[in-house]
Amino acid sequence: MNIGTLYIIAAPSGAGKTSLVKAMVESTPHVRVSVSHTTREIRPGEQDGVNYHFISLDSFKEMMDKSMFLEHAEVFGNYYGTSEHWVREQLKKGEDVILEIDWQGAQQVRRLMPDAVSIFILPPSLEALRERLIGRATDDLSIIERRMSQAVSEMSHYGEFDYLVINDEFDLALRDLQTIIRSQRLSSNWMQHYKEDLIKGLIN
Repeated sequence: MNIGTLYIIAAPSGAGKTSLVKAMVESTPHVRVSVSHTTREIRPGEQDGVNYHFISLDSFKEMMDKSMFLEHAEVFGNYYGTSEHWVREQLKKGEDVILEIDWQGAQQVRRLMPDAVSIFILPPSLEALRERLIGRATDDLSIIERRMSQAVSEMSHYGEFDYLVINDEFDLALRDLQTIIRSQRLSSNWMQHYKEDLIKGLIN
């Protein structure tokens, strides 16, 4: 039985998902982010094994053939996948695990792990989303327009998720994410494992 909770966090590109997740992990104990495997090129400042496991297309396809991914998807010509073995091992240890994936990956994960808690992060407006994408200065305008079009399509799947967080004010959005995790840790299943001695002392 898994003791930890699996969280699926999805958002359109530019909604601030990565920054929010990073801040939440740094401020919340027993939460880990799954490091995905990807075929895309490493970017300046990124580290293999920290940001992603950067692998070749052939290696990725071999892992797919061996059913080693909990979920996988192609995004803008690059492949991304989550190691099922790693995720399940962390959950058994009692760690909460966050998957930063898209809505398609979320559907795959929910089929295999229906107890996963899913969260979708929305920008406050399309204008704000466009400004954030331009401000990152990592893509040219043609790519930004593709990402904006993709974002509208992705956001149409918001209803498939358990929680919605609007990232307008960063600190407020972070508190919302922390509240979701806190609420899960007050559930009977979580408490009976982490507060087992206390509960036994009260009822025996």
